[in-house]
Amino acid sequence: MFDTLASQIGFAIAVLVTAFAFLKGDEPERIGAGAYMLGLFASQLVQDKSATATTQWGLMAIDALFLAVCAGLAWKSRRAWPVWACALQSLIVMSHLLTLVDFRPPPGAFYLVINIASYGVLISIAVGAFWAWQERRAAGLE
Repeated sequence: MFDTLASQIGFAIAVLVTAFAFLKGDEPERIGAGAYMLGLFASQLVQDKSATATTQWGLMAIDALFLAVCAGLAWKSRRAWPVWACALQSLIVMSHLLTLVDFRPPPGAFYLVINIASYGVLISIAVGAFWAWQERRAAGLE
């Protein structure tokens, strides 16, 4: 999990955003951040680093499940950030589907799309938690 400095920095950013969402966010932000971290840990357990040319079914299932969580949050909450998280997570799931239909992009491009979209999901959760915190402060509840 912590093979490279980039993966360590990415994990630290995920932990910081998740902690901020749990401390300052409302229920949708907490659900989104918790689901993100569960998916992060689960993907580390099922990831096969040697299988770069085949579809990794476990990772695809975890990403599709997180997409379902984001879609449920977008449907049930009045917030805008789950729509953005859902759109970015759709890019990740579509990247997995490209390998399924035998259109194999270069591994570097595949991982680049997944990593940048994951950072986008984290940014959307952080922005959602920030705006939920600011709304509570403006209402005088905090």
